[in-house]
Amino acid sequence: MPDLFPDKPVSRREFLKIAGLTGATIGAGAGLGALVSACGQEETTTTTAAATTSTSGATPTTGASTTVSTGVEMGRVIKIGAVSPITGALASFGGPDKWIVSYVLKAVGDGVVCGDGKKHPITIIQLDTQSSPNRAAEVTQDLLFNEKVDMMVASSSPDTVNPAADQCEANGVPLLANFVPWQPFYFGRGATPDKPFTWTWMYHFGVEDAAECRIGMWDQIETNKRVAYLFPNDADGQAWFNPQTGMEPYLVKGGYVTAAKPDMYQPPSEDFTQQISLFKKEGCEICTGNQTPPDFTTFWKQCMQQGYRPKIFSMSKALLFHKSIEAVGDIGIGLSDHMVWHPKFPYKSYLTGQTCEEYAASYTEETGEQWTQTLGQLGKYEWAVDVLKRVTDIDNKELYIQAIKTTKFEGINGPVDFNLPVAAGTVRPVPNVFKIKIAGGQWGRSEDPRFKYDMYICYGQDPKMPIQKKFEPIPYA
Repeated sequence: MPDLFPDKPVSRREFLKIAGLTGATIGAGAGLGALVSACGQEETTTTTAAATTSTSGATPTTGASTTVSTGVEMGRVIKIGAVSPITGALASFGGPDKWIVSYVLKAVGDGVVCGDGKKHPITIIQLDTQSSPNRAAEVTQDLLFNEKVDMMVASSSPDTVNPAADQCEANGVPLLANFVPWQPFYFGRGATPDKPFTWTWMYHFGVEDAAECRIGMWDQIETNKRVAYLFPNDADGQAWFNPQTGMEPYLVKGGYVTAAKPDMYQPPSEDFTQQISLFKKEGCEICTGNQTPPDFTTFWKQCMQQGYRPKIFSMSKALLFHKSIEAVGDIGIGLSDHMVWHPKFPYKSYLTGQTCEEYAASYTEETGEQWTQTLGQLGKYEWAVDVLKRVTDIDNKELYIQAIKTTKFEGINGPVDFNLPVAAGTVRPVPNVFKIKIAGGQWGRSEDPRFKYDMYICYGQDPKMPIQKKFEPIPYA
């Protein structure tokens, strides 16, 4: 585990006494941060440098380089920009993001020793996309041109990641992403296998992995294998719906028939009567697709009202979240989806060495909230720290790319290795991409009395992932 804890942290109370600050933007030593609101948007401005104040929302900075008692020369502050859907239809993705930032800053303490041998304090500036692709592009521009960040990170679906990535690619700033399927990130932004991106990189899963996990669950029960499709006309839906590069070829290969494939709908939608009628007419015992939480809530309640009761309902995006199940109540029991992160996954944090289970427990203890799959978005910050440790000149953006290309570390999402050769059908299907292992899960009642519902692993791509339960048909009351 990397040595990221050289000094004793200063408590928030002690720091505020020293700094004498109330209500202003705070840059806190030893990894403390401040959450501030600026210009009508949620912003997290955090730094490990000496404290300064600002009434305009400007990022705290430090003075000239100094030498600390350990003998490590101090370098300038490194700024990391982050975009996140804190509000809007995708807010479930951004729910734990502020906590994740605080976790990262506690882990890096008073800085990271980079490849130049200097210890650099880290600042993370997090802006709210409001779940809007246009807004994601706007706040990324703000981070690039006004804050002049050294690098960017992004997660939370293509609607968040792709606009940010496009801005970084156009302006020569490195971006690291996770929690986005690689097809919309890569093909959806115009890259081809022989014409990759230069500045924008990601690791996570692909549509083919989601299909594998679905089939791994679906094959556990008897159905007529007739599948209904439900996809929105957005960046994510377009990638999954694509007849050549989307999910359909993998389902067909697995022996399933796409019996009902209506046109993509325009989100948000309040009426799914047309789709439901088609699904009933075609006798589809399986329904799958991709929806935001609000659209899912509307659709599933209308299914119950209109008498469509498939044996299997596997809906991407919305069914990542406990809050989606809580929104529909017990009629959500038995629903399913692929899982991109789970406390039972057999991995550890690159920053602290905590297991997934310990990491999730820390979140619940500190926030009172139940674990959520998007806690795995920590991985992009782990990656950023790993890259910085290998950059020998933090002012040379080309060196960031060289470090990214040679990434090899193990973190909260498992092993990541960009040194492996690029080849179709592997964990390096195209340049700029590495694929991790994911799982398939089904919703049921929680075994933890503090919470009502939970998701259980029914299929895992990694043999080390524990299978918690057998997949079952939806148990309609």
